[in-house]
This record gives sequence, C-alpha cells and structure tokens, in this order.
Amino acid sequence: MNRFGERTLELSQPKTLVFGCDCARQLERDLSKHGARRVLLMTAPPLRPVVAPIAADLEDAGFSIRIEDGIDSEPTVAMFECILQRTGADEIDAVVGIGGGSVLDMAKLIAALAKSEQAIGDVFGIGRLSGRKTYLACLPTTSGTGSEVSPNAILLDESDHKKKGVISEYLVPDAAYVDPMLTLSVPPSVTAATGMDALVHCLEAYANRYAHPMIDLYAIEGIRLIASHLEAACKDGTDIQARTALSLGSLYGGLCLGPVNTGAVHALAYPLGGEFHIAHGVSNALLLPYVMAFNLSASPDRYARIAEALGVVPTADDEETARRGVDVVRSLSARCGIPGRLSELDLPSDALERMATSAMTVTRLLKNNLREITYNDALTIYREAW
Repeated sequence: MNRFGERTLELSQPKTLVFGCDCARQLERDLSKHGARRVLLMTAPPLRPVVAPIAADLEDAGFSIRIEDGIDSEPTVAMFECILQRTGADEIDAVVGIGGGSVLDMAKLIAALAKSEQAIGDVFGIGRLSGRKTYLACLPTTSGTGSEVSPNAILLDESDHKKKGVISEYLVPDAAYVDPMLTLSVPPSVTAATGMDALVHCLEAYANRYAHPMIDLYAIEGIRLIASHLEAACKDGTDIQARTALSLGSLYGGLCLGPVNTGAVHALAYPLGGEFHIAHGVSNALLLPYVMAFNLSASPDRYARIAEALGVVPTADDEETARRGVDVVRSLSARCGIPGRLSELDLPSDALERMATSAMTVTRLLKNNLREITYNDALTIYREAW
C-alpha cells in the first residue's frame, strides 16, 4: 500500500452536489440557471410515480419534458444503443437521470454520447471518452451505487456476457441531488442489495492497494453509517433517519470510486451478473466475506479498523478484531435477507471455472486488491462461496 504523499490524488466531483430531504426541488432552479429548457428525464418503469411530480413541476415551470423509461433491467449495450437511437440528440439540452445505478449509468452515457461521433465500443476503458456536450444531472432513488458522483458507468456486453466499464471525468454529472425522500418506496430486498453494494464500495476503497487518507475519511464513515442503519431501513422503509444515513453512506461510497475504486469483490461479482443476471448488490454482498477472509492477512490493521467501523469492539489483536468484522458482515447480510452461498442462487458448480476465468480479465479492479489474486485463488473463493 502506498504511504501518505507517495501518490497524487485527484477528486472529480459534480460542480453542484446537494444533500438533504426534499433537495430534489432545487433541480428546477439549477436547470434554469444553465439555460436548459428541453429536458430528457431518464428513469425505470417502477419509478414513474416518483418521477411524475418532478416532471409536472418542470412542465409547469415552462420546461419541455420527455420521459424515457425503457431501462427495465441492468443496462446492456443493446439497450443503450436502442435508447440512444430514439433520443433525438438535437432536441435536448439536458439529461436528468432519476433512479438507481442502472438508470444513472445509462443517463450518463446518453448525455456523453448523444452529440458525439464516438460509439459506445470506442469508450470502454479508462479515459477514452472525448467529452460531453449535454448538461447532466443525477438524482439517485436507491442508496447503493454512488453513480451520481462517480466517473464510472457499467454496461453488460451481451456478445460476450461481460460487464464493461466506461471511466471518464466527463461522466461525472454537472449536478447531483441526493434526496433521501426519493428512497422511501424502495422495497426491502432492493434496500438490502443496494445498501450492501454501497458498503462494499467503502470497504474496498479502505482496504485497497491505493488507499489514501483523503478517501479513508469517506470510506470509514460510510462503513459506519451503512452498517448501523441498513437493517433498520430494510425493516421499515419509512424510517427517515435510517434512509438519510444510508443515502449519506452511499454518497461517501460513490466519492471513493473515482480516486481509489474497488477491488476483488467487484471483479469476482461481475461474472455473476454477466452470465447469470444476479443483482449486482447481491453478488457483492455474497462474495464480500469470502474475499475479506482471503485478504485479511495482507493488512490486518486495515481490516481491524473496518471491523471497528462495523461495530466490533476492538481486541488486543488486530487479526482477531478483523475476523470478527468478517462475522459481522455475514450476519448483517443474513439479517437483511441476502443469501450466503452461490448454491442458494441456483448457480451450477460447473460454472465456477469459467467464472474464475472471466473474473481474471477485470484487471482494472484486481490491481487494486491488497493481496494478489491468481486464477486458482479466484476459483477457490468461488468454491468456498458455493
């Protein structure tokens, strides 16, 4: 792990970042300030009731509104190209994403490529996007991905069943509004999966080869907030205190993604979503304790601090404290209704070898992991998790 000061750290964040209950109301003012009158609202079918009053308020204020709600699953290349084709780039001044990570990732890519000569295949990878000409605002309705403040967007390429990322400063929105009131209707299963996804963002940013003190602050506080409030939000979705804590923890996790990013948990989770369409948060939550146990010996002090943020009373031995942290993660997932083994998801054991092969291609994340992971290591983790 790098020592303090060895690495220059750059944080790219939205110019306007607003947090708090009912802060979504500020969207109208900021769109007007930037001269955007023709607005494409991107969302998902279940969120129509959430989007309808926002759209009505914007129309009453004189905005021309189009709603695109064709994002009915985790986004794919084919879905993106279909939506891009019917977007009408010349007829929009701004893209506003209102939804979970799938919606926000799609909104970011549509805003970036709607008026671009680049195709989606040109921009997979790091720093390949040439720019963005369309104003972009994001309003998360889940406490999970942190996409509203990150430079990342993920699509499933169905041609090879692999999830692929676009990472660029141009994907950081111009404005983000993190309004806990938009998360109240999220069902318990989605609350659990997205909350665990946010926890993994924070945890993997702290236990990371490229961890940095500036990001450690976000990561540790995000772990504390999510671990202490996720179960309450799953039990009672109207618990404003719990929802607000999760929203803030998720935001902190999103702020970790650009400058530090995640590691082996995410890399090993991608094949579960790519081939078997298991929800991203469930994949991460299920694999998290197994990867933590694998990594623990590489930095017991880091994992001990994580355990303390998870609520573990510290012991005299960092390794023992860290192991108790792994137990807390297992227990939290179980209490929130997330399966503990791959076999519970009807995932066949004969898929584990090709999953390990696929995971080893996610080098942009594996390079961040505290302990080097080989193909055999990945296969062992999958077998232990199965």
